[in-house]
Amino acid sequence: MKEILSEFITYLEIEKGLSDNTLESYKRDLKQFADYLKEKGKATYQEANKTTIITYLLYLQKRGRAASTISRNLASIRSLYQYMLNKNIIKNDPTFNLESPKAEKKLPCVLSLSEVERLLEQPDENTSIGARDKSMIELLYATGIRVSELVSLNIDDISLELGFIRCQGKGERERVIPIGSLAKRALETYVNKYRSKLAKKDEKALFVNYYGKRLTRQGFWKIMKRYTKKANINKKITPQTLRHSFATHLIQNGADLKSVQEMLGHSDISTTQIYMQLTKNRIREVYNKTHPRA
Repeated sequence: MKEILSEFITYLEIEKGLSDNTLESYKRDLKQFADYLKEKGKATYQEANKTTIITYLLYLQKRGRAASTISRNLASIRSLYQYMLNKNIIKNDPTFNLESPKAEKKLPCVLSLSEVERLLEQPDENTSIGARDKSMIELLYATGIRVSELVSLNIDDISLELGFIRCQGKGERERVIPIGSLAKRALETYVNKYRSKLAKKDEKALFVNYYGKRLTRQGFWKIMKRYTKKANINKKITPQTLRHSFATHLIQNGADLKSVQEMLGHSDISTTQIYMQLTKNRIREVYNKTHPRA
């Protein structure tokens, strides 16, 4: 199974040009499936049939996995078997006609403006680490970029003079996003005063860790959790919370949906429309609290 998995991942990397994060997701899903097959006495992916895969999906469900996670696992497994079918390793695709479970649509968690301000007050800008953290949080909230896009930024991807960043998102789509005055000021403090104290020589990454190397997505998430706790924000936040807050606050203040879609890098405007629902919910909440006859 290791050999086929390795060949498949190489195919996805070279032929499909998938990102490192996506490749890791495929590896993780398919390794977990392989472990399950071994427990059931099956030594190869070829020995699995439709019943095996359905049983595996039910196994994930019993373990409390979300419908979205199960759907992603099935997508990974389906891609592997389609690859094997095209390579004549198998004659029939056991995932054919298998339907993904319908994921429950949950509205994302959004911070209020006062919560964002409290969060931004936590880093100490008079230290190199604090200045780095402040500029990262300011930049996320100012641009709505993904955390994976944030940590992928290089020093050459920002223009402090012109006030924009160049970002490469999903599908290698590049977009240029303006940054606000507060984010620009925080970046100037970090880049001009502190980055050289943290970064290794010749390191291209804009944001680096304690060792002077590129900060990881997981590293940023730990930073966010620490500052959220310090700010006494009692919400179940995710690495995407600032992105969701950015979009929602823009729409609440009159931004048109198409502009928000372009800034977020959504290929389909229906993905962006969820923020309209959040805005409607907020309007209803305000009405119910303030209208005397609500």
